[in-house]
Amino acid sequence: QVQLVESGGGSVQAGGSLRLSCGYRGFSGFTPNTYYMGWFRQAPGKEREGVAAIDRDGSTLYADSVKGRFTISRDNAKNTLYLQLNSLKPGDTAIYYCALGGIGGRWFSLRELDYNYWGQGTQVTVSS
Repeated sequence: QVQLVESGGGSVQAGGSLRLSCGYRGFSGFTPNTYYMGWFRQAPGKEREGVAAIDRDGSTLYADSVKGRFTISRDNAKNTLYLQLNSLKPGDTAIYYCALGGIGGRWFSLRELDYNYWGQGTQVTVSS
């Protein structure tokens, strides 16, 4: 049973920082170099959007709105995905989800349809 569990969310003031973590397990038969991972977020009243993704070789993608402020990384030995959030803005307030993709012919991207498994989300709230 594949499981992804996010942690590290919370409430901060604008300009602050947070680090989100996503532990993943249950990938019997899979190795880290067979999938990519990403972070998505959903603000109240808005659709979920891709924030950042990291491919098998370590290459990354970022949404324009977070470039230069957020950093995605992964530790395959610890089965953990990270998202460092710096210079946070009230507009970053959302539920943040981690996701795993690349199984079944999907393509590395920031599109939801390219991801196979999802975590339950962690809330990030940024006050002005």
